Amino acid sequence: LVSACSGLGAAGLHCTFHPASSVSGHPAGPYRAINSQEKLSAWLHPRVDTLDKMFEYATSRFPKRDCLGTREVLSEEDELQPNGKVFKKVRDTDLFLLLLKTCSRLCVILGNYNWLSYEDTYGAAKCFGSGLAALGQKPQCNIAIFCETRAEWVVAAQACFMYNFPLVTLYSTLGPMAIAHGLNETEITHIITSKDLLQSRLKAIVCDVPRLQYIIVVDSKPTSWPNIPRGIMVYSMDAVKEMGSKPENNRRQPENSDLAVIMYTSGSTGIPKGVMISHGNIIAGITGMAERLPNLNETDTYIGYLPLAHVLELSAELVCISHGCRIGYSSPQTLADQSTKIKKGSKGDTSVLKPTLMAAVPEIMDRIYKNVMTKVEEMSKLQKTLFVLAYNYKMEQISKGYGTPLCDSLVFKRVRALLGGNMRVLLSGGAPLSAATQRFMNICLCCPVGQGYGLTETCGAGTISEIWDYSTGRVGAPLVCSEIKLKDWEEGGYYSTDKPNPRGEIVIGGPNVTMGYYKNETKNREDFFVDERGQRWFCTGDIGEFHADGCLKIIDRKKDLVKLQAGEYVSLGKVEAVLKNCSLIDNICAYANSDESYVISFVVPNHKQLMVLAEQMQVRGTWEEMCNNSQMEKEVLRIITEAAISAQMERFEIPKKIRLSAEPWTPETGLVTDAFKLKRKELKTHYQDDIERMYGGK
Repeated sequence: LVSACSGLGAAGLHCTFHPASSVSGHPAGPYRAINSQEKLSAWLHPRVDTLDKMFEYATSRFPKRDCLGTREVLSEEDELQPNGKVFKKVRDTDLFLLLLKTCSRLCVILGNYNWLSYEDTYGAAKCFGSGLAALGQKPQCNIAIFCETRAEWVVAAQACFMYNFPLVTLYSTLGPMAIAHGLNETEITHIITSKDLLQSRLKAIVCDVPRLQYIIVVDSKPTSWPNIPRGIMVYSMDAVKEMGSKPENNRRQPENSDLAVIMYTSGSTGIPKGVMISHGNIIAGITGMAERLPNLNETDTYIGYLPLAHVLELSAELVCISHGCRIGYSSPQTLADQSTKIKKGSKGDTSVLKPTLMAAVPEIMDRIYKNVMTKVEEMSKLQKTLFVLAYNYKMEQISKGYGTPLCDSLVFKRVRALLGGNMRVLLSGGAPLSAATQRFMNICLCCPVGQGYGLTETCGAGTISEIWDYSTGRVGAPLVCSEIKLKDWEEGGYYSTDKPNPRGEIVIGGPNVTMGYYKNETKNREDFFVDERGQRWFCTGDIGEFHADGCLKIIDRKKDLVKLQAGEYVSLGKVEAVLKNCSLIDNICAYANSDESYVISFVVPNHKQLMVLAEQMQVRGTWEEMCNNSQMEKEVLRIITEAAISAQMERFEIPKKIRLSAEPWTPETGLVTDAFKLKRKELKTHYQDDIERMYGGK
C-alpha cells in the first residue's frame, strides 16, 4: 500500500516558477528569494523593529480580538485499565506519549477555551514586567523561564521584552546538570516556572544555583512552598502582577540591537549552548516566515503545544501574534480525541479549537501517517482498494494544480477531522520530513505542508517551501530575510561545481543571523563570521544542493558522515531517513565505526507491528523478551534489508546487524532532544555493550 500511495516523485511535481536565484550568477550563490534580490527584509512594518513595539502594534490593531486561550479543566479522574494500572501524569514536553497507546491513564475532562484579548494580554504583561522590576529585576540583566507551553509563558515573555529583560529559555527535559549550567552561566537571580516543574525539577538543584533569589510560579495555587532553601523567595505570578499594578516602575524600552532571548539548545551534540538572539534578529526571522504563509490574518487560529523553548514554536507564535491571530494552548496528551489524557468519548483540543494553523515536528506527523496507514491495512479489500484509488487520483490532480472536493468530502474527511477539520497550513520543522509522510499530509489532511529549514542560530528562519509546491524532499527557497551560500566541503566530496546541482555546506546570512553563543568565543569564531558589508553569516554544518528553480534540498550533515574501513562514506542521517519509512520502525539510530566495514543500528520497533510479526513466527513472551529474542532480531533485520534494497540504498549503507530496543526514546530518557533529534553521543554510551557485541567484541 505504501508503494501504491507513493505516486509521483519530486520531479513530477516541480513548478516552472523560480522562487529564488543566485544574485551573483555563480552556482555557489548567494541565493535570494525573487522578491528580495535587491535587499533583504528586516521588519514587517516601518519603525516596528523591537518585540515590544510589535506587540503594541498588534494590540492597537486588534484590541478586542482573542489572543491567548486555555481550556478549562473541569475534573480529573483515574481511568482504571484492564491490567489494573493507573496512568501517571506526564509533562507537556514529552511528545512521544501523544503517539503511544497507554494501557492505563489519568483522564481529564476539559471544557471550552477561555480567552484573553490582545488588550488583556498586553495589560497582564505590562503589570507583570512592572512587578518584576519591583522585585529588583534590572534592564539588560538576564531572567530565566523554565515552564511548559501555556498562555502564561507568552505573557511572561512579552513582559520581559517590554522591560528589556533578556529572557533565558531552557528545555524542561534537560538534565539537572544542564539546567544548573544554563542558570549559572547566565547569572540568574530571578526564574519563572510552574508548580509542577518547581517540585519535580528545580527544587533539587536550587542549592546549585547560588545567585538565585526569586522564583515566580505561574500557577495561583498552592500559596506555601515547603522545603525551599532559606534566602529564596517564592511568589505567584498574580502576586507579582499585583505589585506591578501600582504606579509603574520606570520602563527602559529595548533597542533593535538589544539582547531579547538567550535560547539554550537541546544539547543534541553535547552541553547545551546559549544562543544570543537580539530583538532585531527575531523581528527579521518572523518577517521572513510570515511572508511565506499566504493570507495570514486575524481570522486564523493557531494551536500551540510544542515547547516554547524551541525556536520553531516561539517563532511561529510570534508570527501569529504579529498578525492578530488567536493562539489556543494544548499539550501532546490532550491534542486529539485519541490522546492519552482525553477521556474516551470526549473531545481533544483540536476538535474544540478547530485550528487553521499548526507547527509540527516530523516525529508527530510520521506517527499520524503510520497509524492511519495501519488502519487502512485493516480495512476490507473493497475499502482498501477505494482508498488507494482515491489517494492516487488526488496525487495526480494536485500535481496538475487541481482540487478534489469529492474525494476530500467522501474519503479523507475523517482523517482531516483528526486535526479539527479546518487546518489550512501545516508547518514542519526541527528535522527532515520523509517524502511518504509529506505526501500523506498533503492528500489525507487536505492541507499543504510548508517544510522549513532553520536553526536556533538563525532564529528558525532560513527557508520554507511555497504552499503550492507539492514536491517532496525539498525545504523551499530562502526567506526574504535570508540569503544562502554553498561552501565547498572537500572531505565529503561536495562542490558548488557539481552537476546537475551545485552542492556544499549551507551558510546562511541576513539580519536573522544571531549574535552568537553566550560566553563561547571559540565556537563563535568557528561558526559565525561577518562579511565586508557588515552582514553576519552562520556556517550550519548541513550539506545542501540548490535545484534549478532556487529551492534547497538538505542532503547530508557533516557530523553524520562516517568513513568506513574500506573508504566508503556513509551518511547516518540518510540511512535513518530511508529506513524510518518501514512500518516496523518507530525510531532508528544508525551507527558506524571507522575501524569497521559495516553499519549497525539501534531500532525502536513499532509495538503493534512487532506483535503481529511475533504471532506469525509463533514467538511468545513479554515485550522485553520479544525485543531480546534473536529470532525476532534476525527477522526484523531481514525486513529492514528488503526495505533498504527497494529504496535503492548502497550495499555498504545497509545495516548488517541491529539491536531492538524495548524502551521508547523520549526527551525524558535523555536519548533524544525535545524536537526528537537523536543525541548520538548519549545513544552510543547507552548501547555501548551492544555496539561491542555487534562488532564482534563480545
